[in-house]
Amino acid sequence: MSPRKPNMESTIYFGADGWWHGRVTMGVKNDGSPDRRHRRAKTKTEVRRKVRELERLRDQGRATTAGRKPTVAQWMETYLTDIASLKLKPRSLDDYWSKTRNDIVPGVGQHRIDKLQPEHLERMYRALLDAGHAPSHVVKVHRILSRALKIAHRRRIIGENVATLVDPPSVDETEANPFTKEEAKAFLEAASRRPTFMRWIVGVGMGFRQGETLGLRWSYVDLEAELFRPEWQLQRLTWRHGCADPHACGARLHRFEPCPAGCARHKSYKRGCPKPCPKACTRHASACPQRKEGGLVFTRPKTKKSRNAVPIPPVFIPFLHEHKAGQEELRAAAGELWQEHDVVFSRPDGRPLDPRADYKEFKELLEEAGIDDRRLYDGSRHTAGTILNELGVDMPTIMEILRHTQISQTRRYVKGRSHLSKDAMRRMGEFFVPSPSPSPPPAPDPGPTETRTETPDTRAARARRRRRIR
Repeated sequence: MSPRKPNMESTIYFGADGWWHGRVTMGVKNDGSPDRRHRRAKTKTEVRRKVRELERLRDQGRATTAGRKPTVAQWMETYLTDIASLKLKPRSLDDYWSKTRNDIVPGVGQHRIDKLQPEHLERMYRALLDAGHAPSHVVKVHRILSRALKIAHRRRIIGENVATLVDPPSVDETEANPFTKEEAKAFLEAASRRPTFMRWIVGVGMGFRQGETLGLRWSYVDLEAELFRPEWQLQRLTWRHGCADPHACGARLHRFEPCPAGCARHKSYKRGCPKPCPKACTRHASACPQRKEGGLVFTRPKTKKSRNAVPIPPVFIPFLHEHKAGQEELRAAAGELWQEHDVVFSRPDGRPLDPRADYKEFKELLEEAGIDDRRLYDGSRHTAGTILNELGVDMPTIMEILRHTQISQTRRYVKGRSHLSKDAMRRMGEFFVPSPSPSPPPAPDPGPTETRTETPDTRAARARRRRRIR
């Protein structure tokens, strides 16, 4: 009778199938049964190497958990549903789901998570770039997938996060193009002829984000202390199904075949014809009778710093009082049709301004003011930060006004002006090389004078001086 092997000792043997096999005891499973891992190879040396590697991972506490590993698609659904949803803001979670459905799952979704290789990610990124996606879009996809794999690695589902072995495409940072002082005044002059004038005063003059401006409520405006408290923001979120069977709910809207060439139905779509639905499609939540958590909603700002109070310029106070009085007149005129949301900037029936209509109005005001096209962020936060800098406000104060968490972020919002740089370099040059002092005016020529004394130099001395000069 052979002696019994010690606990946790591995077994190596030659099988009837012509392969060398190794069995390694890793511990116990969730149900209490032994967790025995299997390795095999053609030679005893090779299987012994695999067994030692598995033992090393076990002893270091880095071995993956037992059981069949999920595919990337299965793990992304678990990650977004049970893990990321507890931390991410609704808008960010919507973006994660969108890029997962449209890019990650079609690209690498069928790979088992422990079999995923760097080459798979690189081919997916190359395909996204070839399809016309911007490098910044691909970088976002990479970050979402890398975060999900990081959680899987932390939970010992995989042995390594392969996304850390891949370099995403390089992204050129979009250069800010804020208004000049003259352009800002021209823009606000054009806005003064519209009912939404105060909305643009707050956006351009105080650097508020679009969602913060449209979500500003009178409850958080202190006109006596001259403070705005941006406690809420207005965002448009994706609708979610509230029914029990999302696939059956959207049955009449499912379209599994691609559009024919020269499709006229979607010719007005900026991004072309929509992609066909997957076989188990659960989209079309906007048509669900029990839809929820979508449309225009009030959400909290992303960071605590974003909710800090911002001083209101004293010259804005009379305009705000006038704006509030005008809103009271609209409420009285609307009567029962008024929908109370306590927002500072509202439609004639009390509802908040639509961000899409707000963006369209911004483009119209640019055209009316004769300003070339630019982003909404350029005309609000970047403009406020740049003009504050031109007025001599120091960078930490600008950071507090814009409510950034890091001063490096504020520096990206402040763009230097060429005329300020030119003036600074002029003063720098004058510091090192002072301007020459003006020379006195030449004295009038007194005319020829008569020499009364002879020169003390001798003829020989003058000759020696001439030779030295030569």
